[in-house]
Amino acid sequence: MEDDKDYKISRRSLLGVAATAAVVLVQTSVGKVVQAAVPQPLIIPPDPTKITGAGPSLSGQVSTFEKSARLTSATASRTPLQDLYGTITPSALHFERHHGGIPIIDPQKYELLIHGMVDRPLVFSLADLKRFPSVTRTCFIECSGNFRNGREEMTPQEICGLTSSSEWTGVMLSTIFREVGIKPKASWFLAEGGDAAVMTRSIPVSKGWDDAMIVYAQNGEAIRPEQGYPARLLLPGWEGNTCIKWIRRIEVSDAPFMTREETSKYTETVKGMVRQFSFVMDARSIITFPAYPVRLERGWIEIRGIAWSGRGKIMKVEISVDNGRSWSQADLQGPVLDKAHTGFRYLWEWKGNETGIMSRAVDETGYVQPLYEDLCKARGSKGGYHFNPVTQWRVAKSGEVLLGNT
Repeated sequence: MEDDKDYKISRRSLLGVAATAAVVLVQTSVGKVVQAAVPQPLIIPPDPTKITGAGPSLSGQVSTFEKSARLTSATASRTPLQDLYGTITPSALHFERHHGGIPIIDPQKYELLIHGMVDRPLVFSLADLKRFPSVTRTCFIECSGNFRNGREEMTPQEICGLTSSSEWTGVMLSTIFREVGIKPKASWFLAEGGDAAVMTRSIPVSKGWDDAMIVYAQNGEAIRPEQGYPARLLLPGWEGNTCIKWIRRIEVSDAPFMTREETSKYTETVKGMVRQFSFVMDARSIITFPAYPVRLERGWIEIRGIAWSGRGKIMKVEISVDNGRSWSQADLQGPVLDKAHTGFRYLWEWKGNETGIMSRAVDETGYVQPLYEDLCKARGSKGGYHFNPVTQWRVAKSGEVLLGNT
């Protein structure tokens, strides 16, 4: 045993172990002085039982040994699906998609205007919204362009990391509709965001009466800025761009507004026909383990993944371990929630043969997730919005796992 004198506790030793980042003052381009964290070397004691650890902090942090992170681009960041446990996405890892950056909005000055074909045009503050009866529900949000392929060396995060599932808290939009009095002939409303892009989408009033929400909290905390702080529209099961973040205005009308985001964008041709207002996200699943860059060893393996559908609950997930020649039913992780990520598991013995493994989701409407080749044929393209093919992982004899449908 080493001499205990090597582990005498001092103020210096405590600071060395507890502090993984120093705080410095930085002057921004607009002259404002803010605090910034500067990474410092992490000192790991040989025996953590011989030295007092860090004390309580104002906000908890992920262990330095955990490296899960979003994968970023100029306008989006993707959730590391292969690194997650369970079906709730940590707020810090929820995917992002921005059209004009993340605005800074003072919650004390926040306002939501509702006008148009209503009996009582009103402006609601954040405090006003919080005075209404609150509702909490778990559901996913998914970008309608959530599909990438083209390389064998792609992770689940790269393929479809633009989906996340959270517990959301807010007020039902139907409650606010009753407060303002929606006129009988109203059939659409315009949702407008407070970002630099002034993101706008036309939404059927029927969705507002159904399950739409104005949410101000996520996973038990105030919604984060990149998710729409201080409030966003949530349309369970519908494409993410309709769930307007930083929502500041709702205008009720009797026709869609034909904004940029639903004419030149988020509209596509399918075999020569124009498809517009295709709001609902179709059923989908993906195996998150084993997946690239995992290398398997022979023996029993638990195949794991997630499935989801914008039309309701996942009824079953089927697994093929022989390139689609046969399918077996996986076990679903309960509770299976409406329009939420659902975990699945399947026990498989890999004997070292080269094969392809895949999953396909079936939702409560009977919709079956299509094979990649079938979907490409039906759409007349190999991508686009609402592209939800079965994802195949090719397992080599070496145990290397690579994306199969490239």
